[in-house]
Amino acid sequence: MPVSNPLHARISAIGSYVPSHILSNADLEKMVDTNDEWIVQRTGIRERRIAAPEQFTSHLCIAAVQNLLDRYPESLNDVELIIVTTHTPDLPSTPVACMIQAHFGLPAVGAYDLNATCAGFAYALHTASGLVAAGLHRKVLVVGGDSMSKITDYTDRSTCILFGDGAGAVVVEREDEEPAFLAHHVGSDGAGGKHVYRTGLAEQWQDIPLTGSGKLVQNGSEVYKFAVSTVPQGVEKLLAKSRMQLDDLDWFIPHSANLRMIASICERSGIPFDKTLYSLEYYGNTSAASIPLALDLGVKEGKVRAKDTLLLYGFGGGLTHAGLIIRWG
Repeated sequence: MPVSNPLHARISAIGSYVPSHILSNADLEKMVDTNDEWIVQRTGIRERRIAAPEQFTSHLCIAAVQNLLDRYPESLNDVELIIVTTHTPDLPSTPVACMIQAHFGLPAVGAYDLNATCAGFAYALHTASGLVAAGLHRKVLVVGGDSMSKITDYTDRSTCILFGDGAGAVVVEREDEEPAFLAHHVGSDGAGGKHVYRTGLAEQWQDIPLTGSGKLVQNGSEVYKFAVSTVPQGVEKLLAKSRMQLDDLDWFIPHSANLRMIASICERSGIPFDKTLYSLEYYGNTSAASIPLALDLGVKEGKVRAKDTLLLYGFGGGLTHAGLIIRWG
């Protein structure tokens, strides 16, 4: 029997959006017992963007897709599936992906939301690339967005200094030449779910009572331990799967949670910090949006170029983590 040519996937377009309103460290000094020096030393964050009261995750994601469309006018032609990754949807039971489909008047394409919190964008890319490589879809729109300000307790100085709002979008489509998705690694540690959560229909995790009344609650030290041990192990597995060395990587783009955390991950992984791209300094921790925002900043600044090799790694609530090695453009 004849053997068909293998199918591959690549990212062909990117867009991003952050709200116009800036919440600076100086602004936070007026709200809680903190100061700019303390925040910068511990997190690396100077500003974060905050959605307007009437602005929700669907609005952020639609704006990111519009930015993508403005830059790549033909990018939405023939899209067959929309995957949105978020844990702050506008409504509990209406996918943000469906809101995007309706806004842009796309044909009756498939649309669904995926929730892997801060690891969501890496999970969504993994899913989209797999669907394309399997021949199930030719083109998939992937959007990562969160309205973290809507679930942040601005009386809790340990969390309110971290979070901002934003969204990023990419198109993953069929590639008939060489593969662009070179390796993947996904994992979870469900026992650690009690360390970062927000209550919903339930106010307990297994048999442990929870607090927060729908606002985000985080045990920062436990999440830190999880990230700085798990991500370096994942990086090692990705390099082994792709048969690459650290020197083969052009850029490392981790979830922009905390700059000290990223520095520790780099040190333990052996990745030079100057090869790292992040979006937290002026956008804060934007959860599922942090990786595409950092990637798009790199593209706009001319750092990320065609054929560059990128290692993306997300980690967050659940506890979830996922990494990919991709070739850009």
